[in-house]
Amino acid sequence: MAAQGWPGWLLFGLIVACMVFARTAAMSFNRVVDWEIDQRNPRTAQRHTLVNKQVAIMICCMSALLFVSTTVMINTLCFILSPVALGIIFFYSFTKRFTSFAQFFLGLALAVAPIGAWIAVTGKIALAPLVLALGVLCWVAGFDIIYATQDVAIDEKEGLHSMVVRLGVPQALTLAGWLHVFLLVALILFGGMTQQHFFYYLFLMPMPLLLFYEHRIAKTLQIDQINRAFFQTNVVVGVLFLLATCFGV
Repeated sequence: MAAQGWPGWLLFGLIVACMVFARTAAMSFNRVVDWEIDQRNPRTAQRHTLVNKQVAIMICCMSALLFVSTTVMINTLCFILSPVALGIIFFYSFTKRFTSFAQFFLGLALAVAPIGAWIAVTGKIALAPLVLALGVLCWVAGFDIIYATQDVAIDEKEGLHSMVVRLGVPQALTLAGWLHVFLLVALILFGGMTQQHFFYYLFLMPMPLLLFYEHRIAKTLQIDQINRAFFQTNVVVGVLFLLATCFGV
């Protein structure tokens, strides 16, 4: 959308590489920061059988370095802002220790991705990607609130914060629903601002039904069903938006 067409394989590859390196650095950092907490959580305890703490630290440092190095090959503004991006995604890992808005900080961590991609293509910041970023923030915060319902007991025991702990499960799920309404509004506005083709909106049409399904399953509070609905629904939503951007342009 920023390029109004294909940006070229080189730039595409560099942007994807940045995404992979940033995500790997963020997840490794989160693993290190939450090492002891995750061991006491039955849902996450098995993560520590996959990699030890020292390896996770090494992966985090290498990925962060590769991320910054890759931005050098894109443009100056991407390189200047790369430490800011890393700071945002790393900061998220600490938020549940002191604020109930941890899910929103996770949304922010993912929301900077479309802004970064736009800057990579155009070399400047614009209003349209900020609107898309707001939609991503609402999307991620909403589905992470749903996901956090699984950990409400352990979070309360550990003294950790989340919207589920603060509001209770029913009210938190209501908030998640409204956030996903805002997501849809943001995607429609983004399409209008970037003058997308009819096909863009065509691929958005199934999203409300998918999100409604996700929230309906979430209200059952059955962990196996929540996991299935959480992963399946959001994968499809992501693919639909990918198709919307490709066919919209």
